[in-house]
Amino acid sequence: MYGELPRHHIADATRSVAAQYRPRLGGGDGLRRRPSAEVWSPLEYAVHVRDVLAVQRERTMVALLRDAPTFESMRPEERVVEQRYNEQDPTEVGRQIIGMADALASLLESLSPAEWERIGVYNWPERAVRDVEWISRHTVHELIHHLFDMARSLQDQPGTPTGIGSG
Repeated sequence: MYGELPRHHIADATRSVAAQYRPRLGGGDGLRRRPSAEVWSPLEYAVHVRDVLAVQRERTMVALLRDAPTFESMRPEERVVEQRYNEQDPTEVGRQIIGMADALASLLESLSPAEWERIGVYNWPERAVRDVEWISRHTVHELIHHLFDMARSLQDQPGTPTGIGSG
């Protein structure tokens, strides 16, 4: 799956998919409602995506600066509580997603062929060495995946149980 998006399209895909969040955050009572206790609200998914973009940019930068760094978990379940995801301003979150996506995409556009091959070590769901290309493709996957979760949640349908796929 991750090999299907050509390297030279990853930055554009990051921006394009991220732009689809903003209109979905335009209001409505359903943004803060969880369809069930185990499924995040649409706003919580959006805030998580904002944080994914920030963390993945940081991970990419660390991989460029250090040899085979080990990445800690994002701790998605803890973040949703600690940072009060469901209390954040949806309009501001939409703006932040666009900004974070642009920052990551700009970094990716600046990479040399050798930099795309720099590696970092993920420990979730199992220990695996990942290159910057995989990291960036995985980020696009997360953006798409959680966009669908938001849509399902807005329709009061279960999305992905919280924290799944968010290492």
